[in-house]
Amino acid sequence: MATDTDRARTDDGTVADGGTVTGGERETSRERERTGNAVVNWMENLSEAAYAYLLLLPAFALLTLIAFYPMIRTFVMSLRANQTRGLDPLGSFVGLENYVDILTGNARLARQFLDVGLTSSFPFIELGTPFFQQALFVTLAFAVISVVVETVIGFGQAYVLDQDFRGRRWVRVAIILPWAVPIVIQGMIFFLLFQPTVGFGSDLMQSLGVFSGTPLANSQDAFIIILVADIWKSSAFMALLILAGLQSVDRSLYDVARVAGASPWQRFKMITLPLVMPALLVAMLFRTMDAMRVYGLIESTAGCTTVPSLSCLVVEAMFGGTRIYATAAAVAFSTALVIGLIIGVYVLLFRDTEGGMY
Repeated sequence: MATDTDRARTDDGTVADGGTVTGGERETSRERERTGNAVVNWMENLSEAAYAYLLLLPAFALLTLIAFYPMIRTFVMSLRANQTRGLDPLGSFVGLENYVDILTGNARLARQFLDVGLTSSFPFIELGTPFFQQALFVTLAFAVISVVVETVIGFGQAYVLDQDFRGRRWVRVAIILPWAVPIVIQGMIFFLLFQPTVGFGSDLMQSLGVFSGTPLANSQDAFIIILVADIWKSSAFMALLILAGLQSVDRSLYDVARVAGASPWQRFKMITLPLVMPALLVAMLFRTMDAMRVYGLIESTAGCTTVPSLSCLVVEAMFGGTRIYATAAAVAFSTALVIGLIIGVYVLLFRDTEGGMY
């Protein structure tokens, strides 16, 4: 405890010895307190929407740093020419020439899949079609089919898991287990399963007249195998997100519907589906974005030369032996634009659900 001899009061009444606060420091503290109160009052007067955007500012800043800036850099790279000699892999400014080349089939990346286009007609559109469009068709077909089937299966799994029954915990583990398998391991499982000399899948499907003798070397067969592999793994992801939506539904609504005499289908149509629709759309959005970027599953199962995707085009252009970085950037940016358009469609669906369309 300080004594009177340890203190020396100044004229303005503040204590001026060591370990105490002077008048200037106290005034600074008051200024800081007033500033803090002003900030708090300003935040309290914000609307709910403005406050939500304020909280999202750090996320927006991080997204700009790790997503939008690389996208802008990719677009700038796509406007320059390929340069295979010298230290700089990019040449002079050529504008949209790379985009014209990939859309018309004049880009050199077309050579990566030339043999595939001459030996198979599916899943490609037709012979002579520009290879970017073939890869785009493969990617879109893969995304649409896989997401639709995974949504149906995932919804069924979630609907079962939402019920009370013995052993539900073990059923959940069995459903979630495929999602825990890494993509490379998943690809190798199906690669070995349909190897004619190793797995039984090739012989079984061939005996049923479904696949050829070498399904992983045939574009049509390999496309179906990759679809099945993706559905096997990703249905669990859809089931988890949809289950979260199902468990948020108020159970008393079902009791009221039963008392009113509603059938199970009517309860599903009028209660379950409308209330779970936001979670369902979120799950479909995530899966669509992931399916549009498919690469690892294709490469580890059948290879990009058999089933090309847009991501395959980018990787082959960057690391396929020729430095055509500008063309790879054009394909990558075009892929981002396609994914952006798909996200826009989902945003419109979100708006419809909030507006009461369902």
